[in-house]
Amino acid sequence: MRIGSSTRRTQALIAAALIAAPVAAGPGMAGAAPTDRYYERSFVLAANARCGLFQPQLTAALTAAAWQARGAALRAGGNDRDLAETAARARARAAATRCDSPDLKTVSGRVRDAFSGWSRMARMSFPGERAGWSADRAAYARPTWRLMQATRTGASPVRFGMVGGMGRSDQLAAVVSWQGRSRPTGVRIVMRDATVAPRPWLARELPPQTQRRAVWASGVSAADAGLLVEGREAGQMWVFPTSAADALSALDPREIFTVEFLFRDGSVARSTFETGDFAAGRAFLSMGQT
Repeated sequence: MRIGSSTRRTQALIAAALIAAPVAAGPGMAGAAPTDRYYERSFVLAANARCGLFQPQLTAALTAAAWQARGAALRAGGNDRDLAETAARARARAAATRCDSPDLKTVSGRVRDAFSGWSRMARMSFPGERAGWSADRAAYARPTWRLMQATRTGASPVRFGMVGGMGRSDQLAAVVSWQGRSRPTGVRIVMRDATVAPRPWLARELPPQTQRRAVWASGVSAADAGLLVEGREAGQMWVFPTSAADALSALDPREIFTVEFLFRDGSVARSTFETGDFAAGRAFLSMGQT
């Protein structure tokens, strides 16, 4: 299915496909093929950027939907080059579509109706191949996980993602409660360096040393109790610059990255995370707190 026909029937089918595959849908949902969903959502977003079809909150919802559709297409066997071409075709079609087109008005109206309930949706899960992200837009007075993936390093639970709360901006953070050893002296995120290695590294491990980049934590503090794994009484929260979140958002959803904890004795403990739909989760959070 492609947006290009001038008939109302084709436009109605496109709107139906957009509505039938909301961002909550998993990669394996029946319906339009993943690449088709990515094309459709890219078209609507491009038309919105040109014609101002939607309010910011709905635009954020559609952005999250487009990111997840991209992730689903990649997990289904697509590649970055083909999806870049898909998005380019969608933008070209949007540029050639009049803002006052009756068909575009029909599509935008149906999409607006389909996504209007998102303003009341506070929580969302973004499953991946082996691990996923949980997102929470609810407003809390105390710091809480807004976007989080959990793992363990030995006996020590590690949580990673976006931390936020009422009256405070979201921060990228890692929270760890160490079992049987002192706290780290430094923490860094290690991932593929896209400026050196533009192609995704899909071997379920980090790329060679020369193709990696590291982003160091910019600060550490005692973790609020609400950020800890149940049963843990204390832990540390290591925060990272926003540039690290932007870099993770640019990775292929099938890639992994690590959070490395460095200790005074020179040892390093590593926690592995799946990039997954991190970018879609951030877009979901940008809809604002509920």
